[in-house]
Amino acid sequence: MERGYRKAMLALGIESSCDETAAALVRDDRTILADCILSQFEEHRAYGGVVPEIAARAHLDHVDRLIEAALSQAQVSLEQVDLIAATGGPGLIGGVIVGVTTGKALALAAGKPFLAVNHLEGHALSARLAPGLDFPYLLLLVSGGHCQLLSVEGVGRYHRLGATIDDAAGEAFDKVAKLMGLGYPGGPAVEKAAKAGDAARFALPRPLKGRPGCDFSFSGLKNAVRLAWTALDAPTDQDRADLAAAFQTAVAESMADRVKNALTLFQSRHPGPTRLVLAGGVAANQALRTRLSALAEQRGALLIAPPMKLCTDNAAMIAWAGLERWRIDPTPDALDFAPRPRWPLDPAATKLPGAGVKA
Repeated sequence: MERGYRKAMLALGIESSCDETAAALVRDDRTILADCILSQFEEHRAYGGVVPEIAARAHLDHVDRLIEAALSQAQVSLEQVDLIAATGGPGLIGGVIVGVTTGKALALAAGKPFLAVNHLEGHALSARLAPGLDFPYLLLLVSGGHCQLLSVEGVGRYHRLGATIDDAAGEAFDKVAKLMGLGYPGGPAVEKAAKAGDAARFALPRPLKGRPGCDFSFSGLKNAVRLAWTALDAPTDQDRADLAAAFQTAVAESMADRVKNALTLFQSRHPGPTRLVLAGGVAANQALRTRLSALAEQRGALLIAPPMKLCTDNAAMIAWAGLERWRIDPTPDALDFAPRPRWPLDPAATKLPGAGVKA
């Protein structure tokens, strides 16, 4: 064998923390051989949000088929897989149990190491699936269930600078879309409506803007949208578009203000080139990307966002996070690992969100 040769490791990733059932095959040279995702939009559309029991049953119905599809797409067998990584939390516990149990069963049957991956770590490391992103970097993780600012120091080394004190941004998008009858999922629906809207028509608050710290708040903004909507007499499509545009702009401006504080704090601790990474489902919002891109340019930072498909929940990021962990410490998780509905990336950040991190 040629000197210096190292066989590339291949990981099977399984994701089931919310309403996407996903399986992927990823090599540690950053090659995604397969990435299969089944979204449950139709199952939850009538409810305007994710119903945990329905989500768990859908995961159970489809996870085996998606794993088979991923193996077929990658043209590999389970025996050729070196590592099985499944989301171990945080998330809707029924769905997490389905993915973890499936991963354990496959690992036991095939004699492969099993890793329980933190779903948030999957998002945190997803941008590294493209080469060139070194540690440290500032991460804005924004999705339906999470809204955090983190200093990513290395694999397994995360320092939380701020978090939401009430609702996540993605949840706010869903609730606003449901209120105005725009459909589900709320993020794309609000963004589509906002394109035809006048954001200046409605005066909405920018929660916490101008205040110190890096925490977020969206419940007051949600309530302001509700009050503006209920004050309308027989709302028209243009009313919907204008209020959607006003809400989206308020979210983007509020988040940019919080990120500005986090950049000040991060750059004081890490002089040199600054990378601002945007991850999570809400990272697909173009208004937010535009606002943060301008902010990054003003602050001498580079905004990096994974491809759209890797922003939303997916199994490729879970497989990649497993490979990153294995490279640091090739120790499998025990098969008695208990799925976790909560699993903070920064265990030291025990204070309640909202106390603020001074910038």
